[in-house]
Amino acid sequence: MHNIVKNTMFPGLLDLIAPHSCRGCGRLGQPICECCKKYIIDGCANFCPCCKTPKIIGKCPKCKDLPPTFFIGERVGLLDQLIHDYKYHSVRALAPQLAELLSVRLPKTLPCNSIIVPLPTATNHIRSRGFDHTQKIASELAKIKKCKTQPVFIRDKNTVQVGADRKTRLVQADRAFMINSKIKIDRDATYIVFDDVWTTGASINAAIKKLRAAGASKIIVAILAVGRLD
Repeated sequence: MHNIVKNTMFPGLLDLIAPHSCRGCGRLGQPICECCKKYIIDGCANFCPCCKTPKIIGKCPKCKDLPPTFFIGERVGLLDQLIHDYKYHSVRALAPQLAELLSVRLPKTLPCNSIIVPLPTATNHIRSRGFDHTQKIASELAKIKKCKTQPVFIRDKNTVQVGADRKTRLVQADRAFMINSKIKIDRDATYIVFDDVWTTGASINAAIKKLRAAGASKIIVAILAVGRLD
């Protein structure tokens, strides 16, 4: 059985003064080693993040309004720790690692005119973390998939969804994002909407709705993790 070693010694601080250690096995060198990456990928479950139908990869036949959706896995265990350390301990070295894990789950070949669209992070979160965590991963993913990113959305209001119930999140998400007036939507492009975690799906669904209203016809969803199923 794979041993998971939990690093509880303020990983953000340690990464500044000591070599990275794998969040899975403790091996020095990288914040997640190749062996533990494989462990995460091998343990991934396929299901629809919206209706939770199992064995679904990409397009769910039940959720007709949801575009093909891809993610690394459920937000538990090692994957949960990686996301937590990246977001809340500013372990920026995890950005390319998480992007690589997500790239494996996406189709091997994307349409040639693909654009990765990160959902904008609240400005107070960017200030507290010192960087835009979704934009950074989107940039790394674009390098891997040989496509580009574009700031299609801008944050309309500094809404905070942490802890809000589904109904409140839906209202907040509808207000939170708006199409950037400086960006022209290309009807022939494939827009890959990216967010870090699917909790209720409110943010993703609001983004999809507004993209479609702006003229986008080809949309894919990419997420790092889906909230716990229980």
